[in-house]
Amino acid sequence: MITELNDRSREIFRQIVDTYLETGEAVGSRTIARRLSMSLSPATVRNVMADLEDLGLLFAPHTSAGRMPTEQGLRMFVNGILEVGNLSESERRRIESQCAGSVNTMEGLLEDATAALSGLSRCAGLVFAPKTESPLRHIEFVHLSPGRALVILVTENGVVENRVIEIPNGMTPSALIEASNFLSARLVGRTLSEAYDAIMDELEGQQAQLDSLTSKVVESGLASWSGDRKDGLLILRGQANLLEDVNATTDLERIRSLFEALETKETMLKLLSLADTAEGVQIFIGADNQLFGLSGCSLIVGPYKNQENNVVGTIGIIGPTRMNYSRIIPMVDYTAKLIGKLIG
Repeated sequence: MITELNDRSREIFRQIVDTYLETGEAVGSRTIARRLSMSLSPATVRNVMADLEDLGLLFAPHTSAGRMPTEQGLRMFVNGILEVGNLSESERRRIESQCAGSVNTMEGLLEDATAALSGLSRCAGLVFAPKTESPLRHIEFVHLSPGRALVILVTENGVVENRVIEIPNGMTPSALIEASNFLSARLVGRTLSEAYDAIMDELEGQQAQLDSLTSKVVESGLASWSGDRKDGLLILRGQANLLEDVNATTDLERIRSLFEALETKETMLKLLSLADTAEGVQIFIGADNQLFGLSGCSLIVGPYKNQENNVVGTIGIIGPTRMNYSRIIPMVDYTAKLIGKLIG
């Protein structure tokens, strides 16, 4: 499609999309004529706009109004005309500093990276991480207060994960040490999924030489990882940003439906597969993707990789179709690469 446009049509189309992305409003021929470097009358611009409309790249939202790009037009613009910018030094520093405080905690790192993207883009940030499968190096229970303990997991690649669990009242420090030793003997050097079934069988068959309270602590510690992390971790931040430009009730319902869909296992797996087959950032505009087509949103997503160069997760931005693509694309790309460096 892009090859069908001559230089004049291409420049007029670029100015229309640029103006629309800035304002979110339909663009008139007089506005475009003033923005062009070449000298063209509004009437000539109108003729070109009519040709672009015939190609399915523009549409008129109201009679006698200006023109706006269609989803097809936006896709062509992003794939063939858009000039991607560079992150400013201050933007890079903000992302780096927000992620720096949690480099030893995978979940914390992903939370901070997602929040940084959301804050800088004024869109919703999301990240998907599959279940951690690195072998364990250390596991420990630490007493916090009556009825609560902290479980600390350290993987062989240096990632630390902490989780607070409920424990029976009356647990002694020695019982927590016993629970730590029991799991260490069976987990260290293995992944949680490899050892989980065998440990649970041992507990249920009462083969383990543990008292009932200690057994409950061990079960709680295992459940804290095998439950909500079974299919992976999805973090969403800045959802409210998507509601800023929503006026109609129908638009609000579409956004709500999007949030509900994002919480499903099927959606999380799709998010990972979107980036798994690509080398860099992927852009999905509106109906490009079934998930986002109904919501009128776009997705910019990039993979982050481990030290073996394998894709281990996906991070990105959900925003309105008129988001600032030239600024957000490098933002997502930089953050994904930064996460890859920090997780080693």
